[in-house]
Amino acid sequence: MSKISIEEFSEAINFIMENRKKRNFTETIELQIGLKDYDPKKDKRFSGSIRLSNLCKTQVRICVIGDVGHLEEAEALGIDCMSLDALKKFNKDKKVIKKWAKKYQLLLATDVLSRKIPRVLGPTLTKIGMYPQVITHNQPLKDKVDEIKSSVKFQLKKVLCMSVAVGNEALTTKQIEENLVSTINFLVSLLKKGWNNIKSLNIKTTMGKPYKLFG
Repeated sequence: MSKISIEEFSEAINFIMENRKKRNFTETIELQIGLKDYDPKKDKRFSGSIRLSNLCKTQVRICVIGDVGHLEEAEALGIDCMSLDALKKFNKDKKVIKKWAKKYQLLLATDVLSRKIPRVLGPTLTKIGMYPQVITHNQPLKDKVDEIKSSVKFQLKKVLCMSVAVGNEALTTKQIEENLVSTINFLVSLLKKGWNNIKSLNIKTTMGKPYKLFG
């Protein structure tokens, strides 16, 4: 059961949208979360992801490690891409691989190539948490990218605060509200004590002031 009413959601969204300044880019709407009664050292760290009804990210830095078909799809979509042979030029140099991978938020790899990547690059991508997600030809690359842009991932690490993108200023108030409700309900389902583990919830645009939604 939500502790935030639809009216409170609407009031918060209207505030951040009305108080933003015109920018030369589409601002993201972020949900800032503060947790309580959690010990990251002792308690099990939760993780999970949910696909929302509406796109929450307008841009995601992606690189596709693909076969011929996926390379062609990536190029048509304007997405960075590399072949397996191109990766061999890194010569398993950890610094070079890290520098390349850190340019992106996410790596994708054709299923038949995925298992070959460790032989080409070594364990570096796994160590830095950037091992590629597998893609297949059963799903068009554009659909996969839209899925990524619509998804929110929660992962508790060493601190009790986190921030996730739940929308962007191009969405309607109703769409932002739908994304917010789904995101918060999913987060609550991951927490061992539900709402009792939530200390605060704030929403804001990329460059705007935060608005307290809860806490």
